[in-house]
Amino acid sequence: MRTSFPTACAGARGLLPCLEQSSWRELRKLLGRGPQQQCNQDFRMTSILTYTFKNLPSTSKWALRFSVRPLSCSSQLRATPAAQTKSKKTLAKPNIRNVVVVDGVRTPFLLSGTSYKDLMPHDVARAALLGLLHRTSVPKEVVDYIIFGTVIQEVKTSNVAREAALGAGFSDKTPAHTVTMACISANQAMTTGVGLIASGQCDVVVAGGVELMSDVPIRHSRKMRKMLLDLNKAKTLGQRLSLLSKFRLNFLSPELPAVAEFSTSETMGHSADRLAAAFAVSRTEQDEYALRSHSLAKKAQDEGLLSDVVPFKVPGKDTVTKDNGIRPSSLEQMAKLKPAFIKPYGTVTAANSSFLTDGASAMLIMAEEKALAMGYKPKAYLRDFVYVSQDPKDQLLLGPTYATPKVLEKAGLTLNDVDAFEFHEAFSGQILANFKAMDSDWFAQNYMGRKTKVGLPPLEKFNTWGGSLSLGHPFGATGCRLVMAAANRLRKEGGQYGLVAACAAGGQGHAMIVEAYPK
Repeated sequence: MRTSFPTACAGARGLLPCLEQSSWRELRKLLGRGPQQQCNQDFRMTSILTYTFKNLPSTSKWALRFSVRPLSCSSQLRATPAAQTKSKKTLAKPNIRNVVVVDGVRTPFLLSGTSYKDLMPHDVARAALLGLLHRTSVPKEVVDYIIFGTVIQEVKTSNVAREAALGAGFSDKTPAHTVTMACISANQAMTTGVGLIASGQCDVVVAGGVELMSDVPIRHSRKMRKMLLDLNKAKTLGQRLSLLSKFRLNFLSPELPAVAEFSTSETMGHSADRLAAAFAVSRTEQDEYALRSHSLAKKAQDEGLLSDVVPFKVPGKDTVTKDNGIRPSSLEQMAKLKPAFIKPYGTVTAANSSFLTDGASAMLIMAEEKALAMGYKPKAYLRDFVYVSQDPKDQLLLGPTYATPKVLEKAGLTLNDVDAFEFHEAFSGQILANFKAMDSDWFAQNYMGRKTKVGLPPLEKFNTWGGSLSLGHPFGATGCRLVMAAANRLRKEGGQYGLVAACAAGGQGHAMIVEAYPK
């Protein structure tokens, strides 16, 4: 369907007074009056979300639901007061073991093709495990189980958790397995560990994740693979020559991996662009949010707040000590970039997208009584969590919108109870589209089966030490970074509850409540 984008994306200046404003009041203090949203009359919106235009009196009603003025990065960078320690209820449940995070670390997250490019995934995962052992001094023999997440597997080390554990010196008697759930693979590793501990199967679990985008498997074409396998089975010269006679040059075309949905064949960036268009998120808004992420990450890095990062001596190279993707730019420079996916009218660019990243993370998770018996002072409790799934074509990246209210209701909390939000930033447009969906009664009623909207996370509590856009996003490792960022922020700022949420390929999502351990 062809939509008049000037109508759907009418400037925020004229629409703002008509918006549902109840949850935007705090956000509006941080908003700046930017240029009118970029529009294009010929942009095709094929998603189910924009299809609902047909059921509305006019396309302007959709824009009226979701239009918002661009974010002002500079105002968010002002020093914000630390959260005051609050005496809230604890989320401990009767007859269920408390599961705690003793500590967590990660290697520096690096742009793919840089210092880790000559390594294998288990090398980087091993570095994270060794960093965790050094940070916590936990005896290797007390670890009952090791779980790692990864997405694009190296075929030689398909169970990368096991190979990394052996390489880090863990006992060969310690079981280890690898999980994959796209961008929430490390989240799945953590919650699997929580389940093992809560059920009494284990007392001590190491959970983590790894991704090495510098060296991804590139396969021969299917026809070439079939020929090679058949040649291996051929018994006579005649059979081999017969097979070789069928060879064609196009057999040599490689199969390159892509960040795309198998079920829809659509790349995630293309889906993010459609989602941004459906929610009338402008290019300016996306660039400003990306600049906010990089600026806050740089500030946190300079102030030594990213304490989960451990140095990694790369074999044959220098020691890597910090993330190398944090690059604050300017809106003028970002505006010069061309669309990366939908050309020429798309709004998702390299500057407002997370970049391909190498890195690994690891966390020490224990039963509370075990941690205390060993003399540890945990950083946080891991409390309620949920997983959600939606339509992978039209709601691929809306996992946080669906998961957040479910985990809050499960824990008996509200948005106002949360002191630190840590959401995975796949794309600026994805974050801002989730914001608009969460702040819309209309979306809640028509798509979520809820009577009222979820509500908008306050920006002064949201990803204040940067996010995946700036820190990087090794697919299999990000979940642990999110949890440790929430735990460390709560510890520094005196808050009690953190909420971690992430979207993932396949239209899936995850959310978890992290509760600060009493000081």
